[in-house]
Amino acid sequence: MTLGFIGLGNMGGRIARRILDAGERVVGHDADPGKAPAVGVEPAATPAEVAAEAEVILLSLPDSTVVEAVVDALHDGTRAGQVVVDLSTAAPSSTRAIHERLAEREVAYVDAGISGGAAAAEKGTLTIMAGGEPQALDRVRPILAHFAQHVHHMGPSGSGHVAKLINNFLNGVSLAATAEAMVAARKAGLDLRQFLDVVNTSSGVNFATLNRFPRIVEGDYLEGGLTSNLMAKDLMLYLDLARELEMTSIEGPPCLAAFHLAAALGYGDQISNRVVDAIGDIAGGVRIQEDRT
Repeated sequence: MTLGFIGLGNMGGRIARRILDAGERVVGHDADPGKAPAVGVEPAATPAEVAAEAEVILLSLPDSTVVEAVVDALHDGTRAGQVVVDLSTAAPSSTRAIHERLAEREVAYVDAGISGGAAAAEKGTLTIMAGGEPQALDRVRPILAHFAQHVHHMGPSGSGHVAKLINNFLNGVSLAATAEAMVAARKAGLDLRQFLDVVNTSSGVNFATLNRFPRIVEGDYLEGGLTSNLMAKDLMLYLDLARELEMTSIEGPPCLAAFHLAAALGYGDQISNRVVDAIGDIAGGVRIQEDRT
């Protein structure tokens, strides 16, 4: 089987390498023509060229606008029996429209939101939240197993991206809240390593305290993951979803404001963990990784 991969950035490039290392043939395309050779996949000049070569096409793209443009570009080259797997974080309404459009060509479309970050992508331990026909998901499970440890079928088309948006909302809240807490602890004179030890055996424990901030206090921001701009995009998609569900988001707007602040202060294209520096900037230039010995 030949696999296609469109979007070879921070996450897509890592996932494509995992698939290559498993012995699969991969034809890849990215807006940056240098990405495919850097990753090691066979380069394709256009998405249509990928569609002509591959039985399964994986997408890892920034947002629904780009996903829609790529689907437009490969649409006429698709053929019955192909499966398109969208690993992007996208608007569920757009996902469902693409699903219907490709179904007219007898092409299956699986929305497969991923979680775990760059480190999990490299280790092959990502979690996937998938929407679409169960049969289509079953066809691609052996491929997903090259880079994901947990694959959950969430329901019909769009369900995977719904789950991903809600998960990313929680991710953003825990990151922004923990960043603020760490700046407060630093300004209060606490030993941050000890403080994290306390939190991680107490009721404030979360993914950020367990996996992010023990590294950040040592000066390692875990570069290569989701940027503040992309986190803000995901949070805005979550707020759109909340409106569609006719519910009021209490925590979404202030969380979004934290990542807009990061962008305004120049951290937008850097990893979202830099939100702690943005909060530190407006707290008087605090840096939590400073050596206090």
